Amino acid sequence: MSSDVRFTDFKSDKQPTWCPGCGDFGTMNGMMKALAETGNHPDETFLVAGIGCSGKIGTYMHSYALHGVHGRALPVGTGVKLANPDLEVMVAGGDGDGYSIGVGHFIHAVRRNVDMTYVVMDNRIYGLTKGQASPTSQEGFETATSPDGTSVPPVNPKALALSAGGTFIAQSFSSDSQRHTELVKQAIEHDGFGFVNVYSPCVTFNDVDTYDYFRDSIVDLEDTDHDPGSFDQAKDRVLDSDKEYIGILYQDEDSTPYVEREGIGSNKAEIPDGAPDGATDLVREFY
Repeated sequence: MSSDVRFTDFKSDKQPTWCPGCGDFGTMNGMMKALAETGNHPDETFLVAGIGCSGKIGTYMHSYALHGVHGRALPVGTGVKLANPDLEVMVAGGDGDGYSIGVGHFIHAVRRNVDMTYVVMDNRIYGLTKGQASPTSQEGFETATSPDGTSVPPVNPKALALSAGGTFIAQSFSSDSQRHTELVKQAIEHDGFGFVNVYSPCVTFNDVDTYDYFRDSIVDLEDTDHDPGSFDQAKDRVLDSDKEYIGILYQDEDSTPYVEREGIGSNKAEIPDGAPDGATDLVREFY
């Protein structure tokens, strides 16, 4: 790992096209700061993104990156980490990408406990497709495609992660820069699958889950007697629908990541003998 890297080293020369005020700006900045503060370097980092507004993040960050298809970012990230365990692998997505078509991959990535970080920009709406209800939209949420309000309760991603055997489950808020950076940093440093759901408000299509709403509703677990090592306390917190908590909900300090459990310690990202000329150089460049 490199010790002289700055978070600006993770910025690409592409200007984000997110709407002014979008929570994804703060989410991305915290990710870059966390990567730099944990001693990572763009050449040692692989970012996998899904679709939607959050899927653009690989263009805006300077690292190895792959923009995948809808809901498939986590299996790609898993493959990258197993192929080259030395890489710092971060997967970024949105609530629509990760908790709708991608929810099956999410559950299995959690239970495998592959040593990578999953950051979800949860704005509780489909933003890129112009404002439909998402899996995490509040019940009764009115949109152009649900004018009478949604009739189903929202998906609870933190409860899903906990029930699937998650070893690091945290909630962050994109507007709280220092706290958000700290939580992503802790997820990176965790030995296993580090999951951070981020309240990342959509200022264009969601006038319910706004910055003001979260500022008025959030309770920081650091200001309570919450023990992140207690499964029972974590269960109570993730099932508490009356509050919006931020902080580490649960962490298993004795977590054993997948590659260690399975004895995968060497780089598998080499082209075997007999491959076409130049293929090995391509793999070295890619990884």
